[in-house]
Amino acid sequence: MSDSESDLELQLSSNALAALQEFRKEEEERQKEFQRMYNDADQEFQLKKRQQGMDLFKEDWQLSQFWYNEETAHILAKALLDGADEDTCIAIVSAPSVYAAILKLNDDEIPTKHIYLLEFDKRFELLAGADKFFFYDYSNPLDFDFDSKLKGKVDRLLIDPPFLNEHCQTNSSITAKALLAPKTDAKTKCGVIKHRLISCTGERMRAIIKKNYPDTEITTFLPEHMNGLSNEFRCYANFEWDGWTFSKND
Repeated sequence: MSDSESDLELQLSSNALAALQEFRKEEEERQKEFQRMYNDADQEFQLKKRQQGMDLFKEDWQLSQFWYNEETAHILAKALLDGADEDTCIAIVSAPSVYAAILKLNDDEIPTKHIYLLEFDKRFELLAGADKFFFYDYSNPLDFDFDSKLKGKVDRLLIDPPFLNEHCQTNSSITAKALLAPKTDAKTKCGVIKHRLISCTGERMRAIIKKNYPDTEITTFLPEHMNGLSNEFRCYANFEWDGWTFSKND
């Protein structure tokens, strides 16, 4: 091989290396730009979720979906968060509008990140995020995908069974009892009793609620829905707070 041929090969190798380096640099820049666009889109979506909440989701009446109005969802959200601390574990079962209400709160109003949504309608994975959403079917009350994370570890629970019949109410209560941590007088770091249970359902379910949750009482708080609901609704709970007391008329 002549010296000129050797020099040409070295030049080609040098040019190829430079081209490869330039390609890699452009690829890195494209990846950074894609990540920036992804982050911007994600931030925009997160903001949209917080601002629009349940407006993003149409009710499916075949699934017995009736969203709470904003005031009701806000009060129930605050009842779950009242006196909570960073270790408090909260589960919201079949009541996605309450989860949406929590997302609308300022960060300093949400003391814990351990807030989970259990729901049959898989659309709401978009609302809660894959790490906070669990598919739940009351027909299989102990069929948990969330076994290790939530079973027996929930401090505060809100449940709104989708149907006003004994089968649905009783199966839902089986789930609630499996999720809840043992009830004690333990308090949060804010000095408030850790354990709280709320069940919002029809007034005519009162006997079944009392059977399923003996320590609950009808409260003075009357849940309301966005599009109206002919069934008279009640809030049953095992605690009082600034938002309600136990009803003396029932």
